[in-house]
Amino acid sequence: MQGAGSRVAITGYGVVAPCGIGKAAFWKGLLGPGIVGAKTVELADWDPQPYFANPKEARRADRVEQFALAAAAEAFAQSGELPYDHARIGSIFGTGIGGLRTLEEQVIVRVEKGERRVSPFLVPMMMANACGAAVSMRYKLRGPAETICTACAAATHAIGYAARLIAWGRCDAVVTGGAESAATVTAVAGFANMTALSSTGCSKPFDATRDGFVFGEGAAVFVLERWDLAVARGATIIGEVLGAASNADAHHITAPSPGGVGAVACMQQALDDAGLSPRDIKQVNAHGTSTPLNDQAEAQAVAHLFGNPTPPVTSIKGVTGHPLGAAGALEAAAVLLSFEHSLIPPTANTTVLGPDINCDVVIGAPRPWTPGPTISNNFGFGGHNGSVVLAPAS
Repeated sequence: MQGAGSRVAITGYGVVAPCGIGKAAFWKGLLGPGIVGAKTVELADWDPQPYFANPKEARRADRVEQFALAAAAEAFAQSGELPYDHARIGSIFGTGIGGLRTLEEQVIVRVEKGERRVSPFLVPMMMANACGAAVSMRYKLRGPAETICTACAAATHAIGYAARLIAWGRCDAVVTGGAESAATVTAVAGFANMTALSSTGCSKPFDATRDGFVFGEGAAVFVLERWDLAVARGATIIGEVLGAASNADAHHITAPSPGGVGAVACMQQALDDAGLSPRDIKQVNAHGTSTPLNDQAEAQAVAHLFGNPTPPVTSIKGVTGHPLGAAGALEAAAVLLSFEHSLIPPTANTTVLGPDINCDVVIGAPRPWTPGPTISNNFGFGGHNGSVVLAPAS
């Protein structure tokens, strides 16, 4: 991160998503068919037990926390044990909502059976900071343990802040990412009634006929380390966090600022933080929700900043749906896999770009590329914008 001190290495990551549990399955899912005919896309037959000591412990964790711990297990398996003072290892997480499933279930319990039947575990299971707290406790991480709750930008903000804690010298390593599992009956109804969900049950970012998103879920967790310390311990470095930025549209609670002016500023700030110019960016992993206004504003922002032609642009939400606060984490994982396989996944379900989309959107098939610096964007309700710049290890 330009002028901030230490370089920030990525040494491990793990993924839990409806299209695949684990990095290999997730990548296969990203290259597979997109979502068609569904309001939600969720993990089928999810079994949390392999990630917990016993069934009781698993039952006392909301599904969102189960996802976070499962992704963290894969991340630590790849990075290996961190040989640092655990008071200098942080856990910075993002979520949009937290344990909504538990909250909704327990509201029903109270209404149907009375107050005395409400679970004493309601509060620790529903609280938004449960995921980061659970990871810090499981791995005995005693550094900063904070949760960022900025809607759909949360995980990207978390990754950026985690990297800064290392670059500034506050931490030697930080475990970061995001998790979400909030597709309850009530939440789905709320998003549907505000016309955010696709009426056709098809997520097709940037397509001429896009009509809303499909509700997703999942988690991705990353182990970030001070570059020189990772090298010294012989860790395999997967990638690098070059820069990040966060700003606000200050425009509307749900709609992006016209022309994507907030997104332009956020991406430019991330490039400045990375010490890069627009021409250095070789891929844009878009927020790309499949909603008319978001995709239009983001496309305008990308075209404004990068010119014509733009770098290749992709959105994975045609496969993953929109996992709200976990979006930036799953998309950062997709970028790292794109580096590994020298392929940019296609924007699933998208066949004809909208007339308001003036970007080089990857559609139809994966596109071979020479991996290079990539910017990943996420924009959340409330006007929250987040961008992070990742690069292959070098």
